[in-house]
Amino acid sequence: MSLRQERIAHEFRKESFTILYHYYLCEDTGEKFEDEHLAQLNLDQVYHQFRNRHNLPFPEDIIALRKQYDISAARMSEVLGFGINVYKSYEAGEIPNSSNARLIQLANNPREFRKLVELSNALNPKEHTRVMHKIDELVLQEDFNNFTLSGYLMGDEKANEQTGYRRPSLNKFVEMVVFFTQEVQPGLWKTKLNKMLFYADFLHFKKTVQSISGCRYRAIDMGPVPNDFHSLFDYMVRNEHIDSTVTTFSNGSIGEQFVPHAQRSFDASRLTPTELETLQEVATRFKTIKTSDIVTISHQEAAWEKNFKNGKKLISYLDAFTLIHV
Repeated sequence: MSLRQERIAHEFRKESFTILYHYYLCEDTGEKFEDEHLAQLNLDQVYHQFRNRHNLPFPEDIIALRKQYDISAARMSEVLGFGINVYKSYEAGEIPNSSNARLIQLANNPREFRKLVELSNALNPKEHTRVMHKIDELVLQEDFNNFTLSGYLMGDEKANEQTGYRRPSLNKFVEMVVFFTQEVQPGLWKTKLNKMLFYADFLHFKKTVQSISGCRYRAIDMGPVPNDFHSLFDYMVRNEHIDSTVTTFSNGSIGEQFVPHAQRSFDASRLTPTELETLQEVATRFKTIKTSDIVTISHQEAAWEKNFKNGKKLISYLDAFTLIHV
C-alpha cells in the first residue's frame, strides 16, 4: 500500500471543512485505508478548523485555565455547572458546545471566575480559600501588566492556522533555540537557525496538526523566518539563554552566530516527547548543511514560494503538508 493525500470536504456538526485527507491506497484493490495515526491526523484537521472557525478554546488552553486557579478538573466542572467528568473530557480533546466554551472563556477572567466560584458553592472551605488567593494574585497581576512578554514578542496569543492551532509560547520557542544552538557546533548562523525553527514547527504540524511553539513565520528573501525574529533573538541574548558572536566578512557584510550560554542548559521538560523527537529529526537532517544550502532548500518549499511572491506574507501552517524536505 502507498501513502496518498487528497483534498476532501469533511462534514462535522453539519458544517463542511476542507482537509488534506491522508490514507493508504491498496494498489491491487483500489481500497483506501487509515491506520490509527492517520485517522487521528485527519480528524484533528477538522477539529482544529472547527475550533478556529468558532473561536473555541483548545485543550491546552482548557488545561492551563484550570491550573492557573490551582483547582482539579472535577471541581472545575462543578464550579462551571458541568457534569462531573465533562471538564476532564474537554482537556482530553472533546470539543465543548458553544455555551460551555463561552463559559470556559469567561472563566479566564479572574474577576468573572470569582463570581462563578461564589455562585456555585462547590468548593469546601480549604479549597475556597486557596482558589480565592490565586484569583487575588491574578487580579493584581492583571492590574500591573497590561501586556504579556510573550504577546509582545510573538504577537496576538490567539490560536489559528498562522500559529499552527497553538497559542504562541515564548517558553517553548526559547527551548527550541537553545536546543539547536547546543546541537549545531561550533556556532549556528542566524539565517540557518531561522530555517531550522521553521522546519521544526511545520514538521510537527505535518505530524500532529499542531505546531511546537505557536510562532508565526514570514516568507522573506532569505526564506521563511520567525516573525520579528530580531526582537526574539535579542531577548534571548539579553536574558542569557544563548550567546552571540558577530563576524565581519571581506565584502563588508556582517553575520551573526549563536552559541550555547555557559550557564544555560536545555530544559526538555517544557516539550512533549513528540516535540523532542521532531527537534532531533530536524537537527539530524540539517546540522551539517551549509547555510546557503538550507536557504536554497527552503526556497523549494511551496510554503515559502507562494507567500513570498504574494508580498512576503505570513505562512499558514496548512502549507506544512506540502513540505518536501522533511
